[in-house]
Amino acid sequence: MTSQRAILRSKHLKLKPVSKQVMVITGATSGIGLSTARAAAARGAGLMLAARNEEALKAVCEDLGAKGANVAYVVADVGVEGEVQAIADAAIARFGGFDTWVNNAGVSIFGSLGETSIEDQRRLFDTNYWGVVYGSMAAIKHLREREGGGAVINIGSVLGDMALPLQGAYSASKHAVKAFTNALRMEMMEQHAPISLTLIKPSAVDTPYKDHARNLTGAPIKNPPPVYATPLVAQAILYAAEHRVRELNVGAGGQFLALLGMVAPMASEPLLAFATPSLNKDPVARRRPATDNLHHAGQDLRERSFYPHVRESSLYSAAQMRPKATFSLVLLAAVAAGVAFHLGQKRPAPAPQPAPLPRRRVVVRKRV
Repeated sequence: MTSQRAILRSKHLKLKPVSKQVMVITGATSGIGLSTARAAAARGAGLMLAARNEEALKAVCEDLGAKGANVAYVVADVGVEGEVQAIADAAIARFGGFDTWVNNAGVSIFGSLGETSIEDQRRLFDTNYWGVVYGSMAAIKHLREREGGGAVINIGSVLGDMALPLQGAYSASKHAVKAFTNALRMEMMEQHAPISLTLIKPSAVDTPYKDHARNLTGAPIKNPPPVYATPLVAQAILYAAEHRVRELNVGAGGQFLALLGMVAPMASEPLLAFATPSLNKDPVARRRPATDNLHHAGQDLRERSFYPHVRESSLYSAAQMRPKATFSLVLLAAVAAGVAFHLGQKRPAPAPQPAPLPRRRVVVRKRV
């Protein structure tokens, strides 16, 4: 009986503070992955970083290590199952295990589906979808046996709720990531596994995404506004590492479009079909040589692209990470509105004004 209770306790989910965690982060040498690695290191987490670019990995580890972080790396292509398992094995060998696994690595293509080769689309799915599958399975294998369990955090996109022209293959991969994450979460619930599965859905983010993407349009490209600061996504990831949460959306701009597409697809699809190509064109950028990271490691070590007018905060995102405070404020506002309406209904009617006296008719008689 005592051993059975011990097993049940060990399988109870208990997410640790980030400062006491070991985190695995894929795609850790640029953009969201790099921002998350820096933020987690600043809070004291141990880190196992993975990417295809060994030179960049070394530079990141040296930088974070000089600041006191306990960090190591593995060169890996997340589209290869054996290399993903090697990440997990290295984290176990170096740190004795891990508490959070972040499936962040991703690639993209800008171009019509008719112009995108099947080879390129398969490569994109190898990274964006199969990389998430391999990472999630490797993480679950370890976390279901780890005392207190842990978190698996998959980086999706607002394009997992809606699709955009010129990013059709990327949109399809993020739809697949969303479906996989939701189905796997339900399986973990049914099995009572001590694992938190979170899907992070960023809107357009100020990362080198546009520079790393394979560009088939023949012109400089950009993310359509509004664009949100990269650290906002890192904040959401670290929140999910400490709290059991189903989804976190970063930035309200993309979510508004997704909601519009859900409610009124007959209106939104023609609008996006004609507006998106022009919104993706960057008239002020120079045409750069092709340096995409679809099939090979790209130029890394950049967290941001420094778009103009980047939104450095998001009340929408902050509200999701403070649900109790947000609920209290909404409830307080609702109560105040109800009280005001009630008082307005109870206000006494104005006293009736006395009817005006009838005017006397004055008859003037003329003397004869």
